[in-house]
Amino acid sequence: MLTFSGAGRCFTSAAVALLLCGVARAADKPSAEEDKLIAILQSGAPQAEKAITCKKLAIHGSKAAAPSLAPLLLDEKLTSWARIALEAIPGPEADAALIGALQQAQGRTLIGVINSIGVRRNKQAVNPLSVKLKSDDAEVASAAAIALGNIGGAEATKLLLASLPTAPVSTRSAVAEGCIIGAEQLAKDGKLPEAIEIYDAVRKAEVPHPRILEATRGAILARKEAGLPLLLEQLRAKDKATFQLALSVARELPGPNVSAALTGEIASATPERGALILRALKDRRDQVASPAMLQTAKTGSKPARLAALGIIRQSGDVSCLPTLLEIAAQEDVELAQASKEALAELPDKNVNLEILARLTKADDKSKKILIEVVGLRRIAAVPALIAAADSKDATIRHAALTALGATVELSDVAELIKRVASPAAAEDVSVSRQALRAACVRMSDREVCAQKLVAAIPGASVPTRCIFLETLGAMGGSAALGALGAAGKDSDPQLQDVASRMLGQWMTVDAAPVLLDLAKNAPEDKYKTRALRGCLRITRQFTMPDRQRAELCNGALTAATRPEEQKLVLEILQRYPNADTLAVAVQAAQMPALKQEGSQLAAAIAKKLSGQDIEAGELVKQLQTPVKLEIIKAQYGAGNGQKDVTEALRQVARDLPLIVLRSPSYNDSFGGDPAPGVSKKLRIEYRINGAAGDASFAENAVIMLPTPK
Repeated sequence: MLTFSGAGRCFTSAAVALLLCGVARAADKPSAEEDKLIAILQSGAPQAEKAITCKKLAIHGSKAAAPSLAPLLLDEKLTSWARIALEAIPGPEADAALIGALQQAQGRTLIGVINSIGVRRNKQAVNPLSVKLKSDDAEVASAAAIALGNIGGAEATKLLLASLPTAPVSTRSAVAEGCIIGAEQLAKDGKLPEAIEIYDAVRKAEVPHPRILEATRGAILARKEAGLPLLLEQLRAKDKATFQLALSVARELPGPNVSAALTGEIASATPERGALILRALKDRRDQVASPAMLQTAKTGSKPARLAALGIIRQSGDVSCLPTLLEIAAQEDVELAQASKEALAELPDKNVNLEILARLTKADDKSKKILIEVVGLRRIAAVPALIAAADSKDATIRHAALTALGATVELSDVAELIKRVASPAAAEDVSVSRQALRAACVRMSDREVCAQKLVAAIPGASVPTRCIFLETLGAMGGSAALGALGAAGKDSDPQLQDVASRMLGQWMTVDAAPVLLDLAKNAPEDKYKTRALRGCLRITRQFTMPDRQRAELCNGALTAATRPEEQKLVLEILQRYPNADTLAVAVQAAQMPALKQEGSQLAAAIAKKLSGQDIEAGELVKQLQTPVKLEIIKAQYGAGNGQKDVTEALRQVARDLPLIVLRSPSYNDSFGGDPAPGVSKKLRIEYRINGAAGDASFAENAVIMLPTPK
């Protein structure tokens, strides 16, 4: 039988079946379906059929089914199935059937019946179960103890408590568990004094340690804040299991006094335990950054200090600022970083005001930390940061520049541009560059920001222009794209290098034409190759219209001077077969270095598009020169079943005599079969380069229009 167990409790699948089905039934209203099921139980049907019938009665059964299910409780092969139904059927009849089976059932069958009685929580079963509680069979007695716990109530609880000190060792754990189950139900019902009495009795009994831990947990939680002394007692226990229990309960027990008491325990605990207590505090919703917590952050063991900083980070206020600033200035990198992270996230709004107030009167030693915090919290303090960026102390200058990168608005970007163009010292260049990039990429209006950078390029030195170009590459947008395209054609190799590198990493389709232009016009061949590779990457990977992809491939074929890049173009054409890329493949077949590969590719694309084999040489011969094609009229069908397909052909016709439909099937391409079951023809009236022509094609044939004479 399918059962679900947890903490010693056993629930059969009947309860689950009812939950899943959501069936609400009256105990005294048998249905026609139930009558049929009862008849099967009373017949000589195979056991497998009766088992399924029991399962169905868990849904459809009423008190009328109980008498027929009762005998099956004693059948070893059907008992579990009968229990599934009886656990679910409402009314005393099902209870009577289960209690009646207690007298005759034995072994595993008896244990199952006891479990089902426990599931139903019928108080009429307490006296019969009290007999089984004294059974010499430890498993039977244990099942009875758990069932009595599930039933609960004064009588069952009295029996369990009386049995607790005298029960054999083999069943005492189950008796204790039954007591705990009963106490849990009392606590749930709000009867806390009664629950506490039971928990305490188990704690004092000679029962296995896990039961004592379970009872201790219940005793603490049932007492609420009054359970705090008992919690602290467990927290100080040398036993690891008891300490772990205390940590768990510390996360559950509500009340601000609990958090304060836990914080007070940290000082006397070992470093390892102190850190674990702090982690438990961190998980509490009422965690507080108390003076004791701040003291731990300053003087505790390193694990405890890190844990305390984590709590302060989430719940601290402006009063924590001095301590955090002090720790942030210490040499221990890990602690300093944890303190800065706490400073960055303190939720108190007054923290920003206090930091700004301190910044105006800080000495050089503390100013650097305060400036870093301004950047981390993104506090609007541009004037103070600009002043700090002029400091003679390089560490303060660099902190100020970094903070400016995190805080300046669009109106102040010029300040960073200026400092990149004219750094106070050579050592400031790298920091200024990073600050400018950080500021530019976070601007809401990147296009306007990029225009400011573009305007600064002409008057800047080449190294500075390179910095601006790299920043533009990180920003993206049309202004950046234009500036990089122009720099790629500059006579200076450094600018060509940066521009082609940035464009080669571009992540939007609009960079492809710019890269193609550089592939044709960049002054240095190595940058032409880099630009061409970048163009091909975008053409291969990005979504774009067929015509645009074909145009890029065609331009790349013209710009490519090495076989490696030419073959990359062919790979793109092969990946995207359509009428436009077919035209490019034909152009490739006319290039001496690609004649064979281009011809084969063109034939392969044509075959894939038309569904028919086409001889490569003949195809290339006919398609090598683009034409002006006009579709005058087109009809598809047979006899009286004709369909005008002029517009459909016009939509797919290109500047080639080969017309590739959207599907190899004419019927699919033209929206249906105009003459079912009959061979059809496609007739086209057209003009090529102004000369009129007329051609007919058998159904699904390749559409290659002859050149009119």
